[in-house]
Amino acid sequence: MKVIILNGPMGVGKTAVGKYIAEHTPGTAFIDGDWCLDIHPFVGNRETKTMAVDNILHMIGNYKKCSECKMIVLVWLMDNEWVYNSIIEGIKKLELEIKSVTLTCNHTTLTDRWHNDKECPWRTDEWLKVSTKSLDYFSSLGNTLDTTNLSIKDVAEKIING
Repeated sequence: MKVIILNGPMGVGKTAVGKYIAEHTPGTAFIDGDWCLDIHPFVGNRETKTMAVDNILHMIGNYKKCSECKMIVLVWLMDNEWVYNSIIEGIKKLELEIKSVTLTCNHTTLTDRWHNDKECPWRTDEWLKVSTKSLDYFSSLGNTLDTTNLSIKDVAEKIING
């Protein structure tokens, strides 16, 4: 069983691409890491992120046991190396195949996507500044896919076929 991990800044399209892959690939489970760290108000410290990693790995382990599940797509913003490494090591212990992709785009594209997303409550000007500042970090990672000028379908196909 393969686990596709989609990482990247807020607003880059991780959720849209992950849902597209899940909806177009029978037997695919979709996990949004934000579900596993849904504390109000939001607190993103070491304790809560450790809890979220444990929740994510528990879900992946349960999907592994399900005969109906053939693939898992995990989307989550992992801007701490220890969080990403914890997820990778946990999936390796479950003996699952891993395909990890960090989605990036240019500043203009991120801003456009941000303003066109009417569903996410995080789409404020304050969070947009945080997200655009993180573009350099995510672009520096070794497993990036620049989604500038690509449709959701194009990105999904590159991930599945690449």
